[in-house]
Amino acid sequence: MAEKTRIGVVGLGSMGAAMAGRLLDQGWPVAVWNRSPAAEEPLLAKGAVRAATPAEAAANGIVLSMVADDAALKSVTTGDAGILSGLPQGGVHVSMSTVSPAIAADLAAAHQAAGVAYLGSPVFGRPPVAGSGQLRIAVSGPAAAKDRVRPVLETLGQAHDFGEAPEAANVVKIGGNFMIAAAIEAMAETFTLLEKHGVSARQAHELYSSSIFAAPVYKLYGGAIVDRAFSPPGFRMPLGLKDVGLAMAAGEKAGVPLPFAAVLRERFIGSIARGRGDLDWSAIALDAAEAAGLKAE
Repeated sequence: MAEKTRIGVVGLGSMGAAMAGRLLDQGWPVAVWNRSPAAEEPLLAKGAVRAATPAEAAANGIVLSMVADDAALKSVTTGDAGILSGLPQGGVHVSMSTVSPAIAADLAAAHQAAGVAYLGSPVFGRPPVAGSGQLRIAVSGPAAAKDRVRPVLETLGQAHDFGEAPEAANVVKIGGNFMIAAAIEAMAETFTLLEKHGVSARQAHELYSSSIFAAPVYKLYGGAIVDRAFSPPGFRMPLGLKDVGLAMAAGEKAGVPLPFAAVLRERFIGSIARGRGDLDWSAIALDAAEAAGLKAE
């Protein structure tokens, strides 16, 4: 069996760390880099090696990045000792963050000019899903690059190919997160309505999530809402606000009205202003309850 390539992982928040851990568990050599080195320690203990810079993490030809936003992705990619300066010719940068289609297109062009490839590869799934190799990954970019990294993506989950336009996968991801946020808001309002009428939201959730809404989003987030299980967060409130903003910007650019996105934006802003920024984004349900005169906590 051919020796596996060392994979670089840049960005070790909860998702990046879970993906790096999964690769290590499945026998991949891994080099890790994080802006705050303390996040590297658990992975070093599992056998990863420390990369001094994002460029060093990319030196073996395949690097995954998982960072918070456009600015962070640009910094680790094109900044001093960034990924782009370290990838060898023919290398592949697998960008797994939720970022704007615009930054994806810009970085793809920069990679192409440097003789390397950029794949938009954002993921659906929380850290435990990443750790068990069950992510759903939207992928777009050059076909040859997809072929090269296919074994890596298959270790992390199931890839869905959205063609060669590098920004396409990010549009898919932004749309998916917008749908999740909309489902959270709908459940928050519905459960509040039920409680105000003296009906058990928990019992109704059991009905909904086992019949007409028997899907992971409704089961997971509906359960979090009725249990008030918002900490530790799987996806922090400011990230939800960011993603709704990405949807609104993408809609504006394409001439697509997204009126409900504006409702969600106001809900996230209000929740953060009330000191809930460190909670899971499903904690917008607390604001729905408060607006109806219910005790939120």
